[in-house]
Amino acid sequence: QVQLVESGGGLVQAGGSLRLSCAASGRTFSSIALAWFRQAPGKEREFVAAINWNGLNTVYADSVKGRFTISRDNAKNTVYLQMNSLKPEDTAVYYCAARELGVVTIHHARYDYWGQGTQVTVSS
Repeated sequence: QVQLVESGGGLVQAGGSLRLSCAASGRTFSSIALAWFRQAPGKEREFVAAINWNGLNTVYADSVKGRFTISRDNAKNTVYLQMNSLKPEDTAVYYCAARELGVVTIHHARYDYWGQGTQVTVSS
């Protein structure tokens, strides 16, 4: 079992930055893949970014490529999402997800554990 707790969401103006954090506990953190997804009101949950078990492989959605950076600190059992140049269309609840198989995937159904989410609101 893995427990995930997100933090760092909030209200920011367009063009601003936020850093989301996701603290994990339970299973050995260094062997799992981690990802961020988001869900806006009335929309499907969508993939944002993922990182493999050792941090050497990352994948991003085209909509956030060049603006968002995913990283992990295995010593702190934490994964981060640095979000720069935020746009109103980035407004959503952001979820952290973990996968026991340590390779990345963009498919939400292949992740085993989920956090409760943190709200990000970008005003224009």
